Amino acid sequence: MVVAGAGALGLSAALALAEAGCAVRVCDPGSPGQASAVAAGMLAPVFEAALDAESAGHLDLLLAARNLWPGLAARAGMVLDRSGTAAAGSEAWLAGVRNRLARLGLRGAELPGALLQDLAPGVAPGLSALLVREDWRLEPRPALAALRCAAEAAGVAFEARAVRDRGEADWLVIATGADRRLADVAPELSELEPIKGQILRYADLRGGGVCLRADGAYAVPTCDGLAVGATMEPGLDDTEPDPAPLRPVVAAAGQLFPALQGAAFEVSAGVRAATPDSLPMAGFSATPGVILATGARRNGWLLAPLVAQVVTACVRGRDIGPYARRLDPLRFAGKGAT
Repeated sequence: MVVAGAGALGLSAALALAEAGCAVRVCDPGSPGQASAVAAGMLAPVFEAALDAESAGHLDLLLAARNLWPGLAARAGMVLDRSGTAAAGSEAWLAGVRNRLARLGLRGAELPGALLQDLAPGVAPGLSALLVREDWRLEPRPALAALRCAAEAAGVAFEARAVRDRGEADWLVIATGADRRLADVAPELSELEPIKGQILRYADLRGGGVCLRADGAYAVPTCDGLAVGATMEPGLDDTEPDPAPLRPVVAAAGQLFPALQGAAFEVSAGVRAATPDSLPMAGFSATPGVILATGARRNGWLLAPLVAQVVTACVRGRDIGPYARRLDPLRFAGKGAT
C-alpha cells in the first residue's frame, strides 16, 4: 500500500500500518510548507477545547487522541513533555478561561506569581495564571525524525516523489495536508481550505518549563528558543513571511515577555488544511481503495495517533471506533458513516 505524505498524519499512519503487518511505501516530494515541521507541537486537548471555538464540542475526541500518545511515543522513541500548560493574562481574561473550563467539567491549578516566574522566567509580572497538566507537547522536527526512523525499522519504504494516482497499490492513504492535487482521485479533498500559519522564534529566550496560552497567542519553549504564534490566514497557501498579520503576535509576545519587545526573531510559515467543520478526514473516500488522513487544521500532531488508528482499522476491516461519524470523509456529501 502507498501512503502519500510524510507529515505527522502520514508517518503515524505508515507506522501503524506496518506494525499491523502491511507492506507500506511512503511517498513525499519533500516540498516546502509542511505544517508538521513548523508547528509548535502542542498536544493540548483541554485548552484547545476551552479557547478554540471550533474545538469546543470535541473534548472527548481530543482527549482520546492525547491518550494514545504515550504508546506511540514509546514505540517511536519520542520524548513527551508533560509539564503542562498555563493560561496567563489579566484577571479579567483568566476569569473567562475559568468559566470555559468549568463548562467542560474541568478546572486548572491557580499559580502564584512567584511560581509562574519560576516556571516561565522573564514572564511579565502581575499576570494571573492557571495551570493545566492535561496538555502536553513534543518537539516537531525531532518527532518527525523519530517517526520516520521507527517506520523504517518496521519495514516502511520511502520514496521522494509525488503520488499521482492509486496505481497498482491495494490501498492509497492520502495524507497530503492542504495539497488538493489528488482531488481527481479523492473528490473529498475539494472540501479542504488551506490556512497559512506563521510562528515567531526567539533564539535568545527559552521561556522556561511550561507552555503559555494567552489572549491571542501562545508561547512554547523549544530546543530552538521560544516559539510564539500563531497566525491563521485562511485561503493562503504560500510560505513567505508577511509582517502585517504578524503584528498582533509580536505585540502579544512583548506583553508576555517584556524582554521580547523589539527583540529579533525568525519567522517560520507552514500551510495547514482545514475542513468545513475543522475536524480531520479520517476514513474511506468514495473512491474504492482510497483512505483519507488529512485536514486536521490546528491539531495535526494531537490527532495523529487517532487518525492512524482509524486508517489501520479501515485497511484491516475492523471497527473504526466511536469517532467514525465525526471523522468520516463523506460527511460533507451527506453520506456519513453508519
